[in-house]
Amino acid sequence: MPRGARFPVVTDDNPRTKPWRAVVAVVAGQHRPAKLLDGPLSLTARFFLPRPKSLPKRIEHPAKKPDLSKLVRAIEDALTGIIWRDDAQVVHENASKHYGEPRCEILVMVLPRKEPAV
Repeated sequence: MPRGARFPVVTDDNPRTKPWRAVVAVVAGQHRPAKLLDGPLSLTARFFLPRPKSLPKRIEHPAKKPDLSKLVRAIEDALTGIIWRDDAQVVHENASKHYGEPRCEILVMVLPRKEPAV
């Protein structure tokens, strides 16, 4: 942790992360809401990775790198300031990795806020 910091600083050492976030940001910009989403949000992300030709057919799930949590973090960072104000607004996540045509399907939903009892 850097000197004087109150919280750990998370960095990414994968050189492919920055271009990936940039692509996500460009596509997200094409779906930008009129105003940044506010309040609690739900994020669903389905990542499709190319299936290696040498992989036996019996293996159904991509249980190798990249880590699912790092893929999700890259999405959260890329959508900050484009779709929502802060990725801390995401209170529910559903993420998965699959083999298929390389892509990422993202769904963001605004969760209802409970109104105070009168």
